[in-house]
Amino acid sequence: MRIRAVRLDELPLLQDIERVAGQCFRDIGMPEVADDEPLPLGELARYHHAGLAWVAADDADAPTAYLIADRVDGNLHVEQVSVHPDSSRRGIGRLLLDHLAAHATSTGAPALTLTTFTRVPWNAPYYTRCGFRFMDDSSIAPGLRKIREREAAHGLDRWPRACMRRALP
Repeated sequence: MRIRAVRLDELPLLQDIERVAGQCFRDIGMPEVADDEPLPLGELARYHHAGLAWVAADDADAPTAYLIADRVDGNLHVEQVSVHPDSSRRGIGRLLLDHLAAHATSTGAPALTLTTFTRVPWNAPYYTRCGFRFMDDSSIAPGLRKIREREAAHGLDRWPRACMRRALP
């Protein structure tokens, strides 16, 4: 797998990857998450133009996974990471997270942050194995707090969620 910047013509593929990757939520009783539409192409293009969108590409240079991030509270925030099920359980998500960590370090960001479901095995438990730690409420800065408010308004708090942080060297 090679990690590289996403190309504009690949943005519809990111939507496809997210749709198919999200179907596993249906199997654990979260069909609303499985049915949630990916970000619109215009939003994905914003990440591309900001230089905060990467894909994991196979030997044919076709994207099999992607990660998009935002700058939030001085950190880089993982907005979305999705791996096509045909490529899952091969460390590709971790490669994307490590790539983001290297990018964050090179730009002076002290940490990565994300929000996630706490009881979904490929969410909080996975991110813990990738070096993220749960944040207590008092350590959540305003930008991350706004993200959680938007998620709650979108109905995601129907299931337990948390903020996590990965400190960078």
